Amino acid sequence: MDALTGLLDGPRARGAFLMRSVLSPPWSLRVQDEAPLTLMSVVRGDAWVVPGAAPGDAAGGTGAVRLLPGDVAVLRGPDPYTVADDPATAPRVVIHPGQVSATPRGEALCEAMDLGVRTWGDGPDGPVVLLSGTYQMRGEINQRLLRALPPLLRLSADAWNSSLVPLLEAEIGRDEPGQEAVLDRLLDLLLTTALRAWFARPEAAAPGGSGAYGDPVVGRALRLLHEEPARPWTVADLAAASGVSRAALGRRFTELVGEPPMTYLTALRLTLAADLLREPDATLGAVARRVGYGSPFALSTAFKRVRGVSPRDHRQGGGAEPQATA
Repeated sequence: MDALTGLLDGPRARGAFLMRSVLSPPWSLRVQDEAPLTLMSVVRGDAWVVPGAAPGDAAGGTGAVRLLPGDVAVLRGPDPYTVADDPATAPRVVIHPGQVSATPRGEALCEAMDLGVRTWGDGPDGPVVLLSGTYQMRGEINQRLLRALPPLLRLSADAWNSSLVPLLEAEIGRDEPGQEAVLDRLLDLLLTTALRAWFARPEAAAPGGSGAYGDPVVGRALRLLHEEPARPWTVADLAAASGVSRAALGRRFTELVGEPPMTYLTALRLTLAADLLREPDATLGAVARRVGYGSPFALSTAFKRVRGVSPRDHRQGGGAEPQATA
């Protein structure tokens, strides 16, 4: 497993919020739901995404990005953003945490704008159709991936030529048994495919460790860690397997990856543990053994220290930004 695969293997949606929005100009949605990550695509018409300040504020419109049919935008939370027909249009709807919609004055809009199964807007025949998918909890997204992303990125339709957006559009309005699981996996696949295409672009900043795979020393160390994360590695063991001294490995690894080898290993193990804990039959002891911790207590202590929540809270839907990386 390479470092990029390690990052992109992380997203695991659970009951993700997916919505088809049908809108007529002038329209503007102020999104302040604090979600860790959101994907958005235009099916019909166009839309502007304005990160940060709302239109009308001092910085309103700064960094606005236009989306055309088939384009995909990825927005990293929890910062707010606005989606509108024009960067200058003042917000008419505010999306709060829990995907609760209201007017800027606080009047509820969820029922008034309901257009059917996972469809919402100001009328069924609006000229603009948007698809959006939102990861609700930080535990669903690899924190290393979030740190590697800009606040807003856009992929044009001709830059990645994917059939996943039409497939998601076809599935999002269905109300069939198992549909939630289908949509979760489609969202994961769409995100993974979009980010793989984005990281391949020259202007994209490579995530930590990706470029290091070309280094004969650090690349070997990374492959060893990803192939055997449960092995009781020490810096001395890893250095010997990589053919250099401990000091040389520590210095070069930190320079190319951005953190020391054991810090990287801790984050890797806990990312794997976070995914495994989502499996319904997984016990804390079994997960601890699979990721290299000697006991459930040791895993729980490390998990709480780094991720800010206990494994139990994480399994039940909690999640927090990592508090440390060592």
